[in-house]
Amino acid sequence: MDVNSLVQTVAIYALPVLFAITLHEAAHGYVARHFGDMTAHAEGRITLNPLRHAELVGTVLVPLLMLYFSSWKFLFGWAKPVPVNYSALRNPRRDMALVAAAGPAANLLMLLAWAVALKLAVTAAPGKAAFMVAAMAEAGVTVNLVVMVINLIPILPLDGGRIVMSLLPRQSAVQYARFEKWSGHALTALVLFAVLDNMANDGKFIARSFAPLGDLAQHLVRSIVFG
Repeated sequence: MDVNSLVQTVAIYALPVLFAITLHEAAHGYVARHFGDMTAHAEGRITLNPLRHAELVGTVLVPLLMLYFSSWKFLFGWAKPVPVNYSALRNPRRDMALVAAAGPAANLLMLLAWAVALKLAVTAAPGKAAFMVAAMAEAGVTVNLVVMVINLIPILPLDGGRIVMSLLPRQSAVQYARFEKWSGHALTALVLFAVLDNMANDGKFIARSFAPLGDLAQHLVRSIVFG
């Protein structure tokens, strides 16, 4: 990829990615505060400032490595998790699910907002500004869909895992929670495997694994544009 194409790609994806991770994490903190836990509020994490949610490895190094080793075709990363003291919630088991669901719900709302922007851009008069808005909106739809779906996978410490744990009987939830430290390592190993796959196999295995999600994103974009 030449420098001009790289700059254009970064310009298109930067804002959607920052909004996707920032509002996702801020939503967790906002809902936790609403139900009684002030931890995120006290640490200044209920904010739209992306620097408060960024971390060196997940927000900077891993995405750059993914982009580089996939020839700028694949992006994956994460933000610093918002701290939540579940015991401080008014109804810990119920509220845990609501706090966890807040992040994906924020991504769903952003996806709908970007979808409206995309529809308006493609129906506007042709021009450079309309093209850039359409490209950014398409990126916003795709990024928020990917973030939402991945976070809803029922594996701790992902949001889907928190939701499942809150719905399980108490004893089963305790047993389920014990797998969190191992599942966290498994997610890290998956990221490392993706990097190695991109280096040694041009990312073909990861591409096949995520093909259904990519197809869903493309189908959604086509439905918005031509629907």
